[in-house]
Amino acid sequence: MSDTEVQDAGFDDWLDAAADDEAYSLECPEGHHSLPPRRVCPDCGATTLEEVPLPETGEIETFTVTHVPTPAFEDDAPYATAIASFGSVRVTGQVVDTDLETVETGLSVELEVTVSETTGERVLGLAPASGD
Repeated sequence: MSDTEVQDAGFDDWLDAAADDEAYSLECPEGHHSLPPRRVCPDCGATTLEEVPLPETGEIETFTVTHVPTPAFEDDAPYATAIASFGSVRVTGQVVDTDLETVETGLSVELEVTVSETTGERVLGLAPASGD
């Protein structure tokens, strides 16, 4: 990312970590997990949050395939958006590196930072896990 580009405090740092295979969740002293950017636990209000590594793989819990997108994603369509469980947190991302027909609940996935064909901006992708 160039010095002139605007950073989304917390989220861009998290995308950088995910791109380096160092994605993490934030854990409060009560054991609640959330994703950045956060300064306060959304469950209990604790302000002490520790970075905890995410598992390398997650599992798709639900997904939808978009054929008629908003203008912000028109060049990316058709695409699948999924919610995947990575341990104690759920991550939403665009399913990448696979045919849409192979996307299913229970599919093992890895985080992959990719680029939107429409906007050229980074987006969070979910790619089938290497062993699948």
